[in-house]
Amino acid sequence: MSVASPETYLADLNPAQREAVLTTEGPLLVVAGAGSGKTRVLTHRVAHLINACGVKPQEILAITFTNKAAGEMRERLEDMLGGVARAIWILTFHSACGRILRREAPRLGYRTNFTIYDQADQVRLTKACLEELERDPKRFVPRGIHAQISTAKNNLVGPDEYRTRVASFYDQTVADTYELYQRRLFASNAVDFDDMLFLTVQVLENFPRRVSAGRRPSGTSSSTSTRTRTTRSTGSCSSWPKST
Repeated sequence: MSVASPETYLADLNPAQREAVLTTEGPLLVVAGAGSGKTRVLTHRVAHLINACGVKPQEILAITFTNKAAGEMRERLEDMLGGVARAIWILTFHSACGRILRREAPRLGYRTNFTIYDQADQVRLTKACLEELERDPKRFVPRGIHAQISTAKNNLVGPDEYRTRVASFYDQTVADTYELYQRRLFASNAVDFDDMLFLTVQVLENFPRRVSAGRRPSGTSSSTSTRTRTTRSTGSCSSWPKST
């Protein structure tokens, strides 16, 4: 399959899209509404980084929220780049984090074959923790307690930090449950969906050199709402004009 030339794929873009594709140095934030061509910009940008800027496919991370969006991006890039596109990480946030954790989990004390608990598993474990702590599940509903734990993890707040924020008996119950919940997960070599993001952040913060030695991605992220962001790109494309 022939790889599309810059002249070909840039001709498909309007001036605003073209500017986003050709701005390859430093961070870039694109704010756009539904149906405005966000996926087109992202895929063309990736193709341009590879074709004109010398970025290697394995240095690019294209990340989005849904499997459907990731599949669409992958299909479009394969049409533009051929087999080269298969070396690009085009994944959802959880898939990307899961792939990193499968490789780096031992650094956090987990085995690489860890289990990922689904929502039902998470609530069931929360209920078991409440029972072990002798807390009334009618007063402290497992689903509600787990929602508090999930919120804490999404804010990158671990059990120890959460405990410092306790302001009521309910908070104390959440703190106790959170701590026990994490111990039980760890003992079972298991993580929940929130851990996949939280633990990946820990890996990236605590072992940045080790992770960057494996991949140095030029990150392109996409949102099905209104925000897309490219966190970093390498190479120089100064020979290409920014607009026509």
